[in-house]
Amino acid sequence: MKYQSTKRIALGLLALSVWNCKTTDPDPIPYESGVFILNAGNFSDNNGTISFLSRTGNTVATNILQAANPSLLPSGGVQGYTEVNGKGLILVDNTAASQDKVEIVESGTFKSRATLKSPDIENPRQVISAGPNKAYISCWDVSGSGGAFYKDPGYIAVVDLNTSTVVKKIPAVKGVEKMVIAGTEAFVGSNTYSGDKTLLIIDLNTDTEKQRIAFGSTPEPLALDATGKLWIQTGNDLVQLDPQTRLIAKRLTFASAPGSVTFSTDKRSFIYTLNGKTYRLPVDANSALGSQILARSFSSLGIDPQTKRIYGSVIPSYKQAGYVLRYEESGALIDSVKAEIAPSGFYFR
Repeated sequence: MKYQSTKRIALGLLALSVWNCKTTDPDPIPYESGVFILNAGNFSDNNGTISFLSRTGNTVATNILQAANPSLLPSGGVQGYTEVNGKGLILVDNTAASQDKVEIVESGTFKSRATLKSPDIENPRQVISAGPNKAYISCWDVSGSGGAFYKDPGYIAVVDLNTSTVVKKIPAVKGVEKMVIAGTEAFVGSNTYSGDKTLLIIDLNTDTEKQRIAFGSTPEPLALDATGKLWIQTGNDLVQLDPQTRLIAKRLTFASAPGSVTFSTDKRSFIYTLNGKTYRLPVDANSALGSQILARSFSSLGIDPQTKRIYGSVIPSYKQAGYVLRYEESGALIDSVKAEIAPSGFYFR
């Protein structure tokens, strides 16, 4: 009897130990380190998706939003993505009226947390972090047709991620799109086709308009360089603006407008596409004569901040899967991986 009691106690302790091990193991994080590929999809089919590609592998995990949330069906084109304090915001643009939305997910697992819908969100274009638990989403607002497509001034939806709600709409410009943060201000531009030639500046502390600056053509803010200056694409020009004084410090004029433009990891060079090729140009250059990296161009470019590798997307058509090509910083090809329909952007984590 004593032996059996001792055996039962030992087995009980072993079972408790195993149970404790199981309950203390952290949940796996499938999307810990790599790149999210934003696949716009075919707009009329509302079939945009997000894929994930790890830095060390070449197998793409497809449609990860639905994989993490089986009941969440594809419902629009993917326009943008960013992360704020552990939360990911996915911009979804649907062809049907009042069906646009923003999915808020856990950034490492893509489990759904909340959904922002119309009328708070109409034609979302870009999302940026505007504070520890605050995001700005540029929205075109309700669109028209023909020459009056941008019939209403756009707005910036201010999202409180503590409550997952849109707490304010800041009036913006027609076709509002790209935004860059400099200090306590957001510099906001618009889509080239909108025809609006205004650079809007917003105070992040008060979420209110601070200033409007007129340009000769549509301004599209790109990023801050290593010196803290803001670069803006406007027509065939890349313009360097001092965010403090609002004065233009430099203007680089190209023969034609560059396609996709991004920055090197040290923020001291542009990587851009032009006339079927990809170039590098130092930001301190005095003329728009870059050095060729690749004898081809891409629909979109991205630079991995950890590895400095160049990512370029290829869209054969809007009815079939596209590809992502990875290159070393030198321009040496690493591999080509199959993504989903219309890979149009990257988010590295």
